[in-house]
Amino acid sequence: MKTWLSITFVCALILTLFSGCSTTAKSEDKTITMRLAHNQAETHPVHKSLVEFARLVEKKTNGSVKIKLYPNGQLGSEREVIELTQTGAVDFAKVSASALESFSPVYSLFSLPYLFDNRDHFYKVMKGPVAQDIYKTTTNVGFRGLTFYDAGTRNFYTKNKAIMKPADLKGLKIRVQPSATSIKMIELMGGSPTPMSFGEVYTALQQGVIDGSENNETALTDNNHGQVAKQYSYSEHAIVPDILIMNNKKWNELSQKQKQAITEAAKESTAFHKVVWEKAIDKATKEAKTKMNVTFNKVDKEPFKKAVEPLHKEFAKKKATARYYKEIRTEGTGN
Repeated sequence: MKTWLSITFVCALILTLFSGCSTTAKSEDKTITMRLAHNQAETHPVHKSLVEFARLVEKKTNGSVKIKLYPNGQLGSEREVIELTQTGAVDFAKVSASALESFSPVYSLFSLPYLFDNRDHFYKVMKGPVAQDIYKTTTNVGFRGLTFYDAGTRNFYTKNKAIMKPADLKGLKIRVQPSATSIKMIELMGGSPTPMSFGEVYTALQQGVIDGSENNETALTDNNHGQVAKQYSYSEHAIVPDILIMNNKKWNELSQKQKQAITEAAKESTAFHKVVWEKAIDKATKEAKTKMNVTFNKVDKEPFKKAVEPLHKEFAKKKATARYYKEIRTEGTGN
């Protein structure tokens, strides 16, 4: 605990002293340069969408706000960049909704398996008032949500065993995001959850520290997991969005025109991302099949849904999530 806290502090100090603090002011005569951190490669569709976000912000503010991107986890893990965003050492961060779970319990909903009936249900919720309410739940801890990016459906992939039913997970160490909900999900399905940061997964698979992981298809190609994991099974157990967050103090220091520009740019970058994401999934699937010899397996999802019913009952009762759970499920066809 002390180690990663000290790393975060040192990183924040270095950014403040040597990278140049972001200049913020109500005046639009000054150029404001802000930092945006994320953990994906520059070839990943979310990076391309964040590049588009930065371009749109600069255009819509007539150059008064510029955004510099730090991809590849340069500034730390998702937990660390969230904390840097809290302090204002980083202005924006793109993180998985699962990583926000310990900062606002409402975000644990997005790790709930089979929360969404399908992708149409997902987009309907994320573009609606429920998501906007959830974005505001972290303003009291230093940051706010701006928009979401599609991170696909999460499916199981293992080194050599197809996961066709929950029983197939027995005895397998499965990497999950550092999320209490994700950990409980794997336990209910019969596997052994192993929380770790995304950047450690390839080596952990290679060395046998874990037997498998769960993520979308781009992890196989953009992050080379398909070199060691040869079975990909479409359990489609979760649709966990990526969330673009911003330091709340920096937000409040912007002019109304700059706030509007950032809001519009965020929304437009999400629409841009939907297009590039769908192309990326098609490309990753084809490449994993033909160049990496990954086998893709269709799965009966009903046994997996049944296994995680206790989690749904829990979220329907918990004070922090009950209202949001009901609203999200009502939007779909499940209730």
